[in-house]
Amino acid sequence: MSDLKNQRRMAAEVLKCGENRVWMNPDKLEEVAECITRADIRTAVASGLIKAKPKNGTSRARIRYVAGQKASGKRKGPGSRKGTANARVRDKERWMATIRPIRAELKAMRADGTITPAVYRLYYRKAKGGLFKSRRHLKQHMIAAGHLKEEI
Repeated sequence: MSDLKNQRRMAAEVLKCGENRVWMNPDKLEEVAECITRADIRTAVASGLIKAKPKNGTSRARIRYVAGQKASGKRKGPGSRKGTANARVRDKERWMATIRPIRAELKAMRADGTITPAVYRLYYRKAKGGLFKSRRHLKQHMIAAGHLKEEI
């Protein structure tokens, strides 16, 4: 097999691509070796002896994998955090996420008669003061105070 460096170089210029992307038909390398001018190379390109391989793209597989993990709540540890806790979830958002379910629970209890309006008002004010962390904490507090019967 002869050295086809010159043919590869000329084909790269004709095809306007890099030398690594030049493909030569492995079954007809003798014919390619006979191409010594640019015109010969152009003829070989037209006949399909020489072609340009497609460009390699960048694989998105790793990016998709990481995006899937982040969507499922992973990769959020202390080593991945840049902003302060407040920058990630501001205080007001956190407070709203806490107080809304508590107030909804209090309204539901008052509506179905589990607690009286006076008890509702008392616990509404305590909730506003930030005493309860969650609905569960609210119910435990009410049971301990005797305002609510323990659920079985």
